[in-house]
Amino acid sequence: MVENKSGKPLQKNYPLLLLKGMAMGAADSVPGVSGGTIAVIARIYDELIYSIRSIDTRALKLLISEGIKPAWDYINGTFLVVLLCGIVVSLRISAGIVLVLLDNYFEPLMAFFIGLVISSCWFLKAEFGRWNGKIVLAIALGMTLTLLVGSLSPQSASVSNWYLYFCGLIAICAMILPGLSGAFLLLLLGVYDYMLGALVSLEIVTIAVFIAGCVTGLLLFSRVLAWALKHYRNLSYAFLSGMLLASAYVLWPWQMALSYYTDREGQSQMLEKANVWPGNYESLTGLDPQLVLVLLCLVGGCVVIVGFNKLFRDPVD
Repeated sequence: MVENKSGKPLQKNYPLLLLKGMAMGAADSVPGVSGGTIAVIARIYDELIYSIRSIDTRALKLLISEGIKPAWDYINGTFLVVLLCGIVVSLRISAGIVLVLLDNYFEPLMAFFIGLVISSCWFLKAEFGRWNGKIVLAIALGMTLTLLVGSLSPQSASVSNWYLYFCGLIAICAMILPGLSGAFLLLLLGVYDYMLGALVSLEIVTIAVFIAGCVTGLLLFSRVLAWALKHYRNLSYAFLSGMLLASAYVLWPWQMALSYYTDREGQSQMLEKANVWPGNYESLTGLDPQLVLVLLCLVGGCVVIVGFNKLFRDPVD
């Protein structure tokens, strides 16, 4: 079978690849969950990074000197397009659903995300090999970084096209990392609900500016990731697993609002928050902690990742 620059077989089952892209898109649409994690579980992460990395000057020279097909094969173009189609379709479908769930079922939804995170960490541990002092340190550093980012308060941003471009550039770097959520960074930058609304209402200019930032960030950051995977693969996965594990704290279902901001629809949204124990949640917020439903959703999130792992790891020819 033909291999790509990562040394692994190229993905040829395009219907399954489209499904993997849709799973990545669904993950990237929610705060705290990473499409990169799904790419690892789906066994396409290395191919994804090396394919994006190959969009370079050599690809341009091939296009000019030899034509479209050699350049297309060099960048693994069919793989990238099929995966992108799955991501875009899923983002379009899931954006409206996530908005409704965030507004009406916040606690169960956060518990579902934590289930995704815990199960993802379990499967990611196979990617960084034998445990040693360096692996433990890398995990600890990854956890520290996520906790520091998670301690930041979401901002109410003044949204301009330049700011949207910058947000796309930053968020895409997180979206392809297993462990760091691009949606959560958008939440911190104050444009999460803005971009979900733009996707739902198909605001072409807003979406185009954001995508331009994403493309720029993707082309730049893929080079850093490709270098890290090539030279420090085990440590890289250990660091990213630590980031993912610590995101469970950020996703804690029982949160008490300390301050609010007004979104583009004129609705009040949580700006600063504090995590509280479920036993104190109702007395502090007046809301039902929904313990049974939260636990069921936590288990459901675990089951989803186990199912993804089973589906995506089984060879399909």
